Amino acid sequence: MLKYFIINMLKGVGMGIANVIPGVSGGTIALITGIFERLIHALKSFDLKALKLILKGNIREFASHTDLYFLLCVFAGVLVAVFSVARLFDYLFTHFPVYIWSYFFGLILASVYYVGRSVEKWTTGVVLALIAGTAIAIVISVLNPAVENRNFFYLILCGIAGVCSMILPGISGSFILLLMGNYHLIAIEAVNTLNFSILMPVAMGIIVGLIGFSHFLSWVFRKFKNQTIGILTGFILGSLLIIWPWKEQILALDPGGNVLMKGGVPLVERYEAILPETFSAEVITALVISLLGVGTIYLIETLALEKK
Repeated sequence: MLKYFIINMLKGVGMGIANVIPGVSGGTIALITGIFERLIHALKSFDLKALKLILKGNIREFASHTDLYFLLCVFAGVLVAVFSVARLFDYLFTHFPVYIWSYFFGLILASVYYVGRSVEKWTTGVVLALIAGTAIAIVISVLNPAVENRNFFYLILCGIAGVCSMILPGISGSFILLLMGNYHLIAIEAVNTLNFSILMPVAMGIIVGLIGFSHFLSWVFRKFKNQTIGILTGFILGSLLIIWPWKEQILALDPGGNVLMKGGVPLVERYEAILPETFSAEVITALVISLLGVGTIYLIETLALEKK
């Protein structure tokens, strides 16, 4: 029982770490660690039957119906990661951005192969789904972010949009928050200062989004499994553009052409992928770190096959 708790909690930690980073999806981690479908089905089980069981006080049957112990393990890991890793990654992305992006680039690159390999039969429909998913992810990656908005109902919407994208492999919840203008406010500022006036409406949106979107995903997986995996593989492939290690900051400007500042720091509007100028020691180190990311996925997949 303890081993089961630790393994699923570590998978949750992986999801939580991924969700803190703009461009990386917790859903991708869930998919490559083999818990994605179980997670979706467990979330979907919070239905009228679950409500009736709670009202009757039948906790044991409620826990069985909702796969509650599995969810508690995973989300305990997610929370541990979000509240402990937010500060660490804020520091790492400030001082070692290329190396952190390189590791996740390797991680996601390998995921494209392993997730795509799970398609049982490649048909024209599955290939078209792959192309559509890739195109959607690329379009999302080039959109310009909105400005920060602390409105209560907008924060709920951020929670819904963020969590739906968090459980979709290849679509980063943090990146969606970045596009909505509230990534720094929610994922860095509110988390690090425990600002519940911000976190509470976001949490409300997360709960609504998790339960509602999981019903849709469960139905799609059941009816169109190969096509769904195809489009998710496309999402992951298209997200590589967001995760490319070498980026140039495009700063936000006011109507007069002056750089907008927030807390004394220039406000970044978006990132533009660039090629490194020279084949330097940094580039070599980044390539090695990318290979470590690929090796991480290979190790996870090898352990999963041994377990089967």
